Amino acid sequence: MTEPLHDTVLACESGVWEALVSGDIAADSAALAEDFLGIYPDGFSGKSDHIAQLTAGPSVQRYLLSDVRVLPLGAGHAAIVYCADFVGLGKTEASRMYVTSIWRHEAAGWINILSQDTPAGGVPGTDWV
Repeated sequence: MTEPLHDTVLACESGVWEALVSGDIAADSAALAEDFLGIYPDGFSGKSDHIAQLTAGPSVQRYLLSDVRVLPLGAGHAAIVYCADFVGLGKTEASRMYVTSIWRHEAAGWINILSQDTPAGGVPGTDWV
């Protein structure tokens, strides 16, 4: 894996988190493929579901991504896996989950096609973005 791929995909993934922090529906929408699939503890989700969480504004107060790994998956595809510590809107305690997202490179740039969130135990980080 090359550093540019790592840095590029990490920037794309961080952009989704930044959209959750700022409540930026347009940025969230632009990052997700039309056929995006989210796999979460409460079930499957599509692009419209992911975007809908921002209709009332931000859904995350702050976040920290750690143990980031980017894996090339063949021509024009990459997976990013990491630990995410975050504080949801209206929450005081941080949560931790492990995330795997798959990104596809298209003419307009990288687009998120799949994301799976796995809740985890442990003590969340404190060096917030």
